[in-house]
Amino acid sequence: QVQLKEFGGGSVQAGGSTRLSCAHSGAPFSDYCMSWFRQAPGKMREGVAFIGRFGGETYADSAKDRFTISRDNAENTLYLQMNNLKPEDSATYYCAAGRVCLFGEDYVNYWGQGTQVTVSS
Repeated sequence: QVQLKEFGGGSVQAGGSTRLSCAHSGAPFSDYCMSWFRQAPGKMREGVAFIGRFGGETYADSAKDRFTISRDNAENTLYLQMNNLKPEDSATYYCAAGRVCLFGEDYVNYWGQGTQVTVSS
């Protein structure tokens, strides 16, 4: 059983940066494509970024040029570097793993518990 646990987040000023991490355990990390999703209060969960088993990234329009997804297969860890943060980036961020390498909730097999990011203006 895959387990995902997010680290990082917290409160950040607008224009600032933060990095989220996600520790993966329970199965070979490189067997899974990985994604970050987020959900703000009262809104639907949305995909933020996706990375293939050995790289190859896809970003939501809202994340392009500001966020960078990466992974360290030796450390079983997924990252999301977020720069130039805006108040509208405030949300709970979820790490997700999928065996099918397509970007979207339908292709997620495992979810983390989420970590809160709050961006103040």
